[in-house]
Amino acid sequence: MARETRRTTMHWGTFDFDVEDGAVRSTTAPPDDPEAASMSAGLDATIRHPLRITQPHVRAGWLERGPQRAGNRRGGEPMIPVGWDEAYDLVAAELTRVREEFGNESVFGGSYGWSSAGRFHHAQSQIHRFLALDGGYTTSRHTYSVGAQQVVLPHVLGGGGMAMFDWNPQWSEIAKHGELVIAFGGAPLRNARVNQGGLRRHRAAEAQQACRDAGTKFVLVSPIRDDLAPGLLAEWVPIRPGTDTALMLAMAHHILRLGLEDADFLDRCCVGFDRFRSYVMGETDGQPKTPEWSERITGVPATITRELAEATARCRTVISLSWSIQRAQHGEQPYWAGVTLAAMSGSMGRPGGGFAAGLSANHGIGMGRGSMGVASLPQPSNPVDSFIPVARISDLLLNPGATLPFNGQSITYPDIRLVYWAGGNPFHHQQDLNKLVRAWNTPETVVIHDSWWTPVARRADIVIPVATALERDDFAAGSRDTHLLPMRRIVDPPLGVPTDFEAFRSIAARRGFGAAFDEGLDGAGWVRRLYSETVNRLAVRGAVLPDFEKFLHSDGVDIPMEPDGPGVFEALRSDPERHSLDTPSGRIEIFSETVSGFGYEESPGHAFWCEPDEWLGRPDAETDGYFHLLSHQPRQRLHSQLDFAAASLATKVDGRETVTMHTEDAVRLGVADGDVVRVFNSRGACLASVLTTSGILPRVVVMATGGWYDPEEPGKPGSLDLQGNPNVLTADLPTSRLGQASSAQTCLVRIESVQHAPSSRAHDVPRVGEAGSDPDRFV
Repeated sequence: MARETRRTTMHWGTFDFDVEDGAVRSTTAPPDDPEAASMSAGLDATIRHPLRITQPHVRAGWLERGPQRAGNRRGGEPMIPVGWDEAYDLVAAELTRVREEFGNESVFGGSYGWSSAGRFHHAQSQIHRFLALDGGYTTSRHTYSVGAQQVVLPHVLGGGGMAMFDWNPQWSEIAKHGELVIAFGGAPLRNARVNQGGLRRHRAAEAQQACRDAGTKFVLVSPIRDDLAPGLLAEWVPIRPGTDTALMLAMAHHILRLGLEDADFLDRCCVGFDRFRSYVMGETDGQPKTPEWSERITGVPATITRELAEATARCRTVISLSWSIQRAQHGEQPYWAGVTLAAMSGSMGRPGGGFAAGLSANHGIGMGRGSMGVASLPQPSNPVDSFIPVARISDLLLNPGATLPFNGQSITYPDIRLVYWAGGNPFHHQQDLNKLVRAWNTPETVVIHDSWWTPVARRADIVIPVATALERDDFAAGSRDTHLLPMRRIVDPPLGVPTDFEAFRSIAARRGFGAAFDEGLDGAGWVRRLYSETVNRLAVRGAVLPDFEKFLHSDGVDIPMEPDGPGVFEALRSDPERHSLDTPSGRIEIFSETVSGFGYEESPGHAFWCEPDEWLGRPDAETDGYFHLLSHQPRQRLHSQLDFAAASLATKVDGRETVTMHTEDAVRLGVADGDVVRVFNSRGACLASVLTTSGILPRVVVMATGGWYDPEEPGKPGSLDLQGNPNVLTADLPTSRLGQASSAQTCLVRIESVQHAPSSRAHDVPRVGEAGSDPDRFV
């Protein structure tokens, strides 16, 4: 019997698959990457899992009655298997009908999710190319992860919304030059287990520890003690969620009172500091932002605030903010405050110091600057101009014709009639899932590409099954990673199951633009074309790559990063005229005339404390027994991907997600580890298993995101979620009119014990009917 080891890479690492006669026997991580070992558990079993979809399906009600504007019960009806030609014909006909009757902007092209790490077999690239060539589509902009940052930092620092990740002080620089890292929200290594575009070996833990070993001290400002690795020996400063801006303003106040600010840098390299100073000192609103003022908001003692402020000004300091900090109401403000505090500190523009956004938020951030510049699938321009900030999907579907203020613009929501989604799960990312259920039932048609019966596949009208990342050849280059990695096909897909490209090519042919879409190449031809382009690009840097067949069977090629020159802010400090920033003033805009001119009260043009709607400082929070719910990246999966796999299941208790709370809170509620509780608020409710700890601020609870949405009554808004998805509880509330980003971390909940809890059915195979099935049969 033929037996061999095949290697491929995914967003959470590189893995070896033991293959015998076309079947995978086991999965392991390479010996030099023990961090990846736990993530390898069960990967082989996902390929032929019972949840795998191997033929197209159509929702019974849609098949019987056709597209409807109202009365849809997606997720609450059986799915009917159909043939491949019928499925492709249905999709092509719907695209024709909707575009002809309602216009191209009535098609929403959704693909928010990491999907495959491959340069070609990347669902987001495939669907956007397909829909753009088909006449255009309404799209989304920015990310759930850093949507507020992507809007505010270009106003303050210039550059693109993600530019700061290359401008950050890197871990190696901090180890060499840094003395203090104040980590607001931490830099948890569970986030660094994944890397966009693939990863050869996990090195982030080593990089962080090298800083501590070199003498850098860490302070963790977070409600959760394990948001920094234990080996960093960080001083923990517990803080009320959502109040980091107030603490930074108070630190700025104390620095100003002592005259410790870097006046030279503020004068030469920044604009608007006088406006900020007047606000912090209370001259504009009568309220000095003193440490005592901050203590009443944050819970951080004033003495600690003063010590932090003085250390910030006297050490080579990094003011580091996690991504989670800005995923809250007014989430733009802590990032603006962090930049301002770093500019005051004396460390901005000096090696190993200054402002940092999202260090270790994924593996690459902090590990190096830039990218290899590898080739990717060419993207034609989208003929349709309409777009939404990504987190406004529910409002888009519920409110056609309504207007949205956004970053100085006014956006009008188009009337979406067809949603086409590939490579993501909105029933993971989106806040207030019960609102999304209502919104999801408004379009006439929803088409989904997926490999398993995920929550979004269960809520489709037409499901096109596609091959997984383990069933196609490709290559990968991880963000800020130094390896070009092969993605070797581990096994063939189930008989007849196409790749996303092959499915789109079949539909494109029916729509009359097949030649424009595939350019005369099949999938293998495209992969080789992109690899050849990559070889030519990297040859300019002196890299020599083997031919594709040799590369595909290799361990990959190490491509050293190009040497760094002076950082953006080092150059600014040295000569602000010669090295100006891409802002209206060419300087760091501590006060932005542009943002001020938008007229948003909650974003007055500088860092600003604005009380959120839901927080522990609200008068009724304690009297009515509220907890502040935080939701974070799970440690054993990427978002909701492969929630049914062994690695993810190992983090659950009796098949349910956990809610972590302080031991004292558990005693007060009369619950213990493993007990099932109902977590609820006015938006929804879910069940979760209790996990207790002393390493969390009392009255704060934490749930991981990504557990598959599992309503007790599928298709019915408001139904109890049985597996513990925190987004049935979070508010679909924008950060502000400036960013219109996700505010998942602004969420109050109540908790009560449950004696008899129904089991989760999230990973059960959905009911499948036959042609002619009654769509109401399973409702």
